[in-house]
Amino acid sequence: MKRLAIVNLLFFLAVSLYGQNLKSPDEFLGYELGTRFTPNYKVVDYFEYVASELSNVTHHKYGETNELRPLVTNMVSSQANIDNWEQIRTDNLKRAKMMEGSPSGKQVGIVWLSYNVHGNEANATETAMKTLYELARPNNAKSKSWLENTVVIIDPCINPDGRDRYSNWINQVAGTTPNPHPEAAEHNEPWPGGRPNHYLFDLNRDWAWQKQTESAQRMEYYHTIMPHIHVDFHEQGSNSPYYFAPAAEPIHEQVTDWQREFQEIIGRNHAKYFDENGWLFFTKESFDILYPSYGDSYPMYNGAIGMTYEQASSDLAILTDEGDTLKLSDAIAHHYTTGMSTVEMASENNERMLNEFASYFDKAVSNPKAKYKTYVVKGSNHPDKLRKLEEFLQINHIRYGKSSTKKPISAFSYQAGETKNVSVEDNDIVISSFQPKAVMVQALFEPDTYASITNTYDITAWAVPYMMGLDAYATTERLSVSDGKPSYAAPEMNVGSRPAAYLAKWETMEDAKFLAEILKAGIKLRYSNDEFTVNGKDYGRGTLIITRKGNMHLGNRFDSIVKEAATKFGRSLNSTPTTFVDSGKDFGSNGVPFLKAPRILALRGDGVSSLGFGEFWYYMEQELNYPITMVNTDDFGRVNLDDYDVVVMPSGSYGSMLNERAMEGFNSWIRSGGTVLAIERAMNTFMGKGGFNLKRYASDAEQKAARNQTDEEKEAAALTPYAERGSRYESSRLPGAIFKLKVDNTHPLGYGYDNHYFTIKNNSSRYAYLPNGWNVGIIESEGSYITGVAGEDAKKNLAKSMVFGVDNVGRGAVVYLADNPLFRAFWENGKLFVANALFFVGQ
Repeated sequence: MKRLAIVNLLFFLAVSLYGQNLKSPDEFLGYELGTRFTPNYKVVDYFEYVASELSNVTHHKYGETNELRPLVTNMVSSQANIDNWEQIRTDNLKRAKMMEGSPSGKQVGIVWLSYNVHGNEANATETAMKTLYELARPNNAKSKSWLENTVVIIDPCINPDGRDRYSNWINQVAGTTPNPHPEAAEHNEPWPGGRPNHYLFDLNRDWAWQKQTESAQRMEYYHTIMPHIHVDFHEQGSNSPYYFAPAAEPIHEQVTDWQREFQEIIGRNHAKYFDENGWLFFTKESFDILYPSYGDSYPMYNGAIGMTYEQASSDLAILTDEGDTLKLSDAIAHHYTTGMSTVEMASENNERMLNEFASYFDKAVSNPKAKYKTYVVKGSNHPDKLRKLEEFLQINHIRYGKSSTKKPISAFSYQAGETKNVSVEDNDIVISSFQPKAVMVQALFEPDTYASITNTYDITAWAVPYMMGLDAYATTERLSVSDGKPSYAAPEMNVGSRPAAYLAKWETMEDAKFLAEILKAGIKLRYSNDEFTVNGKDYGRGTLIITRKGNMHLGNRFDSIVKEAATKFGRSLNSTPTTFVDSGKDFGSNGVPFLKAPRILALRGDGVSSLGFGEFWYYMEQELNYPITMVNTDDFGRVNLDDYDVVVMPSGSYGSMLNERAMEGFNSWIRSGGTVLAIERAMNTFMGKGGFNLKRYASDAEQKAARNQTDEEKEAAALTPYAERGSRYESSRLPGAIFKLKVDNTHPLGYGYDNHYFTIKNNSSRYAYLPNGWNVGIIESEGSYITGVAGEDAKKNLAKSMVFGVDNVGRGAVVYLADNPLFRAFWENGKLFVANALFFVGQ
């Protein structure tokens, strides 16, 4: 026995000494944290190393980026908690009502620390290594105490592609000694900067939509745990003191008193440490909790305490306006302090934190705070849209089903904008507010988002029925909801043997994907500009007419290519043995134009919005899957435009690229048959220019009338008290609201749409109706405003304005999209406008 006891003692001592020898980040990397930026692979190496050294630390790869960098987390806690993790995790899902049963184990809090969602806010990942080390270090008595009742999950870098873009650049540009002068090269990133991911998306706007692979994989992992606290570490302007919660108004009305209170408790603990160190900070300003797709708001709407922490950006070192030099090491110290303070408060308030978390979901399923108790999405919507809705609900773990209620109910109609009676039918999708995700349901579906103040950090409207173009209803009645999903009719394949033509309707983005597929395969086709009937069946504008004539060189492959593409995208396909129609124009008519596969050039680089370009790039590569040539603005002058049919100008400023001489050449190419797609600010390139019809106002008189103020209004503006300076421009603010457009769906740009469309408008820029072009999407009046923050002057100014239009220029065309239908890739119902612009306009 003595011998066995000695062996056990020696083993225990060996393990203890092994842990005591854990290398710090400085020792592992070979340089001091804060002296340079660490590439992602070394960060991952360190996280793997710590997990390999300590049995109370685990390493998990939850995904991979577009550029094949790993997405990882480390979990650190007491050995007992790590050994019992599965019990802790499932107990927590039971609290969140995402699993059946009641928690039965020890109450353990879960804190999730997320770093570097914006790639060039790069001190965060350096901090993550320090935080992991200090939490895991065996002889750190404080952290060891906290981890007795707390599990900490550390994601060192949400956006490795963007961060490596930044860190590789600055490590190349910075000298041996950092230059703190703001004008130095190391403080001025080249386009597109390190902030976005591979597709140049802002990942901190993508939590709910999950369009980017990083977000989708992270949220799948997140929902297997559902933490009690989530912190998102950021950077801000170099001259700003540190920001931490409590958050600023507007805070969504669904945020609970406890969530507000605990933000305050945590913030006061941070303040204690900052005051001890003489560090300045601010709270309750700028960073609100409203838009549902942030790294603080999304966790908040899922029962957690979500918080953003913002550190002044330092790069390696930078001079501030106060004459101090802010160093990377300072930034690390600040983020490290708030991270550890958060874990401390989670541990100290563990019991109440878990009880409030459980109460949050108890109330969600039994008595949600909700004006609208049920949302009904009609089964008569296009199946493609309903499938897209189901996918969205599933990735957010929102429950839905069918209702046995058959009596008419009073409900708000999103499409009509009024309350009316509606019957619930068997194939309708019904979403109850009485469910674990009750708050997410309200945040995503409520027709009007309540904002306590109008000064918001982001957009203020996003209701899913508007975003997806759904016929949907919100009712204050609670309807019973049972399990069940809508049934969809199988795509029809009504095709004969060797038909004269195949016919495919043009209604949704799936039709555009089908078109892209067959064009890439070399299929030649036409499309209808008018309604027609053949073989007793009616077809609308935009119908794809895929004739055997013109594809004879493909032989039997012609039929298989078309059929296989239709099957791949779930398209119904009809055929006709003749090109002689019952009514309308025969397929050989000049009124049934040939659809040439467009050769598309997309501009990127200096002057172009990186976000705008990224949205188009992602759309073409990941959604439409159609080839484009990306050209830098600096190289545009060397391009032979005759090699292209369409030039896409994402939002941006093109003055440097298109000087007077270059503009003449560009204009000549357009007049010869080229098509330009100008989105948002890119439209300014053509405004007021000779040969183009784009203007802000139709006449000087209209402009003067729009800007005219009464003497009383002028005096009131002039006498605004300084203390109220923030409200001076409230009447003209438009941070992101929804307007209803009247759509001319007889024009190729409007094919596939109803006679109206709900647009997300992020700016108050207005454009007059085109006098000699086509005004395809217009704001008819002030009454076209639907929801979101929009000042009265902004609404008044936008009345009678063009949003989507086509300017005929010689044999070519300029397509104007004053609002971006590809915004953050989540505004689903706008995407077909872009496909129409690329494939139909200018043919």
